[in-house]
Amino acid sequence: MTHLRKIMLEELQRRNYAQHTTRSYIRAVEDFARYFNCSPDRLGPRHIREYQAELFEKRKLSAGSVAVRLAALRFFYCKTLRRAWSIADTPYPKGAHHLPAILSQKEVAQLIQAAGTSFHRTLLMTLYATGVRRAELTHLKVSDIDSQRMVIHVQGGKGRKDRDVMLSPKLLEALREHWRRLQRKPSAWLFPGNRWHTGDTPIDTKVVWNACKEAAQRAGLQKSVHPHTLRHCFATHLLEDGADLRTIQILLGHNDLKETARYLHLSQRHLHAAASPLDSLPLEGPSPQEH
Repeated sequence: MTHLRKIMLEELQRRNYAQHTTRSYIRAVEDFARYFNCSPDRLGPRHIREYQAELFEKRKLSAGSVAVRLAALRFFYCKTLRRAWSIADTPYPKGAHHLPAILSQKEVAQLIQAAGTSFHRTLLMTLYATGVRRAELTHLKVSDIDSQRMVIHVQGGKGRKDRDVMLSPKLLEALREHWRRLQRKPSAWLFPGNRWHTGDTPIDTKVVWNACKEAAQRAGLQKSVHPHTLRHCFATHLLEDGADLRTIQILLGHNDLKETARYLHLSQRHLHAAASPLDSLPLEGPSPQEH
């Protein structure tokens, strides 16, 4: 596996795949080989089908997780081994589409105010004020804050794309307070790592995750809340305030407007734009009594 792993890694690097994707693909192929206790170059479609069933039936993985494993195996066989790949033999699973939980603005305020530390509070404020993904948040640099133009530069986002998002005056003040609190002023990262935030590397995405989950518990919110929830809230609340879909698409960094259009299903302004047909029925008299 060592030789094959080296070749696959080189193929991923040649195509400039993101580090997260590279790690996921390598782990997926290694797991596939361990399951059969055999070098993956000696396995074929029959084994892939059995492995796919194992992921669904035994490990209970989601359709999205299984699709990532299949994408990794497809890359390995097509790009590393230069073999043919049959979509018919190894179909990608059909995923369920669930609408995300959305917090009201009051609930977002409760979440931010329930943050355990001022550092966590600033993280939550930045997530909601900009709509960035948590990995994008951790990789923000001090130089990305442009107070002259009142924008934040998001560099190397999903798909290795750069974009600008608005810089809220309230967030700018919070970031300045955050800067004044830091014991050691960072030369690069806006949110430096290690316990005292004095490291030369950025915080881990787990810090953002924990900050959000702990604040949600303190706030007593009953909805499922994680960092991406604030990204959904950012988009939905903008839509409710009258922003158009194209603007929101650009701010979120979506490739396809269809990705952004799902927020139409979450916006109260659009949900309440038409009355229920029940309201127009000429119903008269009290409801019949139950016996």
